[in-house]
Amino acid sequence: MLTAVGAYWAQLVFVFLRCSAMVALLPGFGEQVIPMRVRLAIAIAVTVAVLPMTGPPPDGLRFAVAAAEVTTGLLLGALLRFLIFALQLAGSIAAQSTSLAQIFGGGVTPDPSPAMGNVLLLGGLSLFAIAGGHVDAVIYVASSFFVVPIGTFPDPEVMLQLGLQGSGEMMRLALRLAMPFVIAGLLYNVVLGAVNRAMPQLMVAFVGAPAITAVGLALLALSGPVLLNVWLDGIRMFALVPPWGAQ
Repeated sequence: MLTAVGAYWAQLVFVFLRCSAMVALLPGFGEQVIPMRVRLAIAIAVTVAVLPMTGPPPDGLRFAVAAAEVTTGLLLGALLRFLIFALQLAGSIAAQSTSLAQIFGGGVTPDPSPAMGNVLLLGGLSLFAIAGGHVDAVIYVASSFFVVPIGTFPDPEVMLQLGLQGSGEMMRLALRLAMPFVIAGLLYNVVLGAVNRAMPQLMVAFVGAPAITAVGLALLALSGPVLLNVWLDGIRMFALVPPWGAQ
């Protein structure tokens, strides 16, 4: 009986190590504005939900098994975190294109970032939670145990390919989300250059700055819901069909 109880607690600890590492990076759960105690409670709840789906830990050096679980959790959690970086990058590109990069505001991250990026990030995380993304995130965590069993390190070559795929998807998604603002900024500069050539004595900067600010805010209000839905479809597809599904 003592042997069985010891094996059960060892399995519980190893599953908790991977779940806590992934929860620290998952969208919504791993944001730094969430208190540490709340994130700990979430990690424990996810561990309890996932534990019946996992197998017993291998016999051997316990430190090696613990290191494997932490490494696997951080690597797989970082893959999903790429899509949060995509939303932040899209907000920064949009703010820079519409001359709103100097307007900073408080947001999810402790580092200062443009207010437009904070609006997109907060809206995206709120939409993710409302649409049941937390359930998809738990499914993502549970599926990792079927691909990388307890006590085994992920294949470095596979993780390299997944990392390149995740970073490429992050850049593509960020550019797709920021494209309306990039086009608006390009048209603004072309029109401003034409007006400056036609009327050199006119201070076009004083006329154009309020115009591009108003256009940027109006474009954010009109295209924001569509952009956030595009981002939500991407992150839910990534969570429900993890990138290792074809392997």
